[in-house]
Amino acid sequence: MSKKVRHVLGISGGKDSAALAIYMHNNYPELDIEYYTCDTGKELNETYELIDRLEAYLGKTIIKLKASPDSSIDPFDHHYNVFGNYLPSSNIRWCTKYLKLYPFENFIGDDHVISYVGIRGDEDREGYISKKPNIQSIFPFRKNIWSEDVISKLLKNDNIKAVDEIYKFLFSTNDLSRIIEIIQQPISSRFSVQQKLHFLLENGIQEFNKVVFEFLKTTKYPLALEQSFDLLDNEDVLIREDIFNILRTSGVGVPQYYEKIKFEVEGKIGEYARSRSGCYFCFFQQKIEWVWLYEQHPDLFEKAIEYENEKEGFTWNQNESLLQLSNPKRIGEIKKDFINRSDKTAKSPYLLNILDDAEAEGCAACFI
Repeated sequence: MSKKVRHVLGISGGKDSAALAIYMHNNYPELDIEYYTCDTGKELNETYELIDRLEAYLGKTIIKLKASPDSSIDPFDHHYNVFGNYLPSSNIRWCTKYLKLYPFENFIGDDHVISYVGIRGDEDREGYISKKPNIQSIFPFRKNIWSEDVISKLLKNDNIKAVDEIYKFLFSTNDLSRIIEIIQQPISSRFSVQQKLHFLLENGIQEFNKVVFEFLKTTKYPLALEQSFDLLDNEDVLIREDIFNILRTSGVGVPQYYEKIKFEVEGKIGEYARSRSGCYFCFFQQKIEWVWLYEQHPDLFEKAIEYENEKEGFTWNQNESLLQLSNPKRIGEIKKDFINRSDKTAKSPYLLNILDDAEAEGCAACFI
């Protein structure tokens, strides 16, 4: 009897993972997906509200994973105490490791798992890829649904003959001349893996997916155990606007912290919001997001300050404390700088929106 493959999807409280849960529920209802979230105990209330609405929509419980389920305090504070009141930072991200990755991998155990990740088609990043061989990541919102490790293995020069034969076996009646020409060209300094991938996808997404699936049968990836996989026919490419549309039309709604709020400084109007889900004191936040927290959730801002005060010299930001940042003069400077940078971004089509897509720079393991 073949081993059962589990299908899982992590809900971070952010827009992309929430939209992916809705998308998979609507488009692939036959998949028995397990939905889970890693609760640090330091999320915004809006995050918990979103999870409640998602549960109602999906008609399924979202499993709450906690890093220290037997502790009398929440997971962050438990590990904060364990680490001697040492705050996590971009250099030492113990929160990612102990509050997100370990609970997830404990939840999975040694089972063979397909993990669905909500990275969009307009993002140039890979996201969290588990080092455990029993976990395989799939990206339904992208043209290329496969993870980087799968693509690298498939397109190795040593596998040119094997990939050639799979194409010919699966599509013997097709005109494969252009595809075979691409396959036969080896990876080199002048022809990268990404270039080869691009050309193969351009010559047939479904065909490429079926070749990858056939190739995976020769590996130890979880999908090698499956007789079929519904996403092989998927050609959807979803971008940011699609994500918001899914959330709004489903009735689940967009988390309130994504909704931009106007502010004024020295006669100029700007807009701010939060760019990611996750802990309210996340050290990946921009200065303007700390200002947002100070003005929209002053109680949580004060709690973040308390952490800084517990051990001299530790700050969430590397170059200033929250007490310094909350000075009215400093807040004005941050707002003016943000408006100026926003204006520059608006004038150049080549610059990312510095708030809307700041999440791409954050913690991939938080399943943003």
